[in-house]
Amino acid sequence: MARPDFPITTERLVLRPFTMDDLDAVHAWQSLPEVARYLYWSARTREESRVALEAKVAVPWPTAVGESCTLAVQRRDTGQVIGEVHVEWLHEEWRQGEFGFVFHPDHGGHGYATEAALVALRLGFTHLGLHRIIGRCDGRNTASIRLMERLGMRKEAHFRHSDIFKGEWGEELVYAVLDDELRP
Repeated sequence: MARPDFPITTERLVLRPFTMDDLDAVHAWQSLPEVARYLYWSARTREESRVALEAKVAVPWPTAVGESCTLAVQRRDTGQVIGEVHVEWLHEEWRQGEFGFVFHPDHGGHGYATEAALVALRLGFTHLGLHRIIGRCDGRNTASIRLMERLGMRKEAHFRHSDIFKGEWGEELVYAVLDDELRP
């Protein structure tokens, strides 16, 4: 699949592959318990953030099923890296993928996550040739639910008590959008 030309710019953002120079920014949100609350990892130490960042840097664009591309989301006005979006190639024949996002809470409520998530979805459809992309979140994560609904994704599943998540039964929601359904 064709790797896009990076960086990708939107009205307010620059999306680009991560570099190890982004460690301070990544650790700034990965170290926050409120960010890790609905994720499968807990607030990270600087060393844990470094290891996670190395994995992001290692795959700048997926070339095989099971790989994902995680992009730094940088504000154009300040140059500050405020979050990340990713798209994962799940299945070649069925052209399936998954996307996700994590942002520093100091930048919430301004539409940055929606703007960046739309880029991630478009990359999955146009550059990976995906037909269907899902997004998953904890059933209590209202911010992620609202974001996926703003993108025009439909809720396809609600799995109750589907796993033990941080010591308690978890509920997972699955949203999806098809390549011909993505809103402009």
